[in-house]
Amino acid sequence: MKNALSLALALSAATLSLPAAAQFAKAEDAIKYRQSALTVLGTHFGRLGAMANGRAPFDAAAAAADADVVAVVAKLPWHAFGPGTDTGRATAARPEIWTEQDKFKDRAEKMQAEVAKLVPAARSGSLDQLKAAFGPAAQSCKACHDDFRKR
Repeated sequence: MKNALSLALALSAATLSLPAAAQFAKAEDAIKYRQSALTVLGTHFGRLGAMANGRAPFDAAAAAADADVVAVVAKLPWHAFGPGTDTGRATAARPEIWTEQDKFKDRAEKMQAEVAKLVPAARSGSLDQLKAAFGPAAQSCKACHDDFRKR
């Protein structure tokens, strides 16, 4: 029984450590996944931006909920930019994503770090704290878009 359990755990660990690209049956699946994640991210980030920029009334509970979603979803799309996902389905991804992987990864990590700061700011119930955290988060998104997204 111990051997079977050990084998099952080892197989599970091996499966989880496979390259992220192997998680998708086809490149089209990865592209669809990342586009969906980025759409959800943009929707919730946009709601926070509307509050931070005075285009929507500040709602502390909604801001906290949106910030929670943004922080989680910000971690999702990056592994779906694997080999072979640079062509196919209509995509706004520029080829530099695949030729400048270190820079792309750095931008993604910086964005995740900045959006993580939105959570405590939004949960504080303070519009001023949300504004202070939103600006750098928005700049980190823009930096990646400037370098890696087609206009």
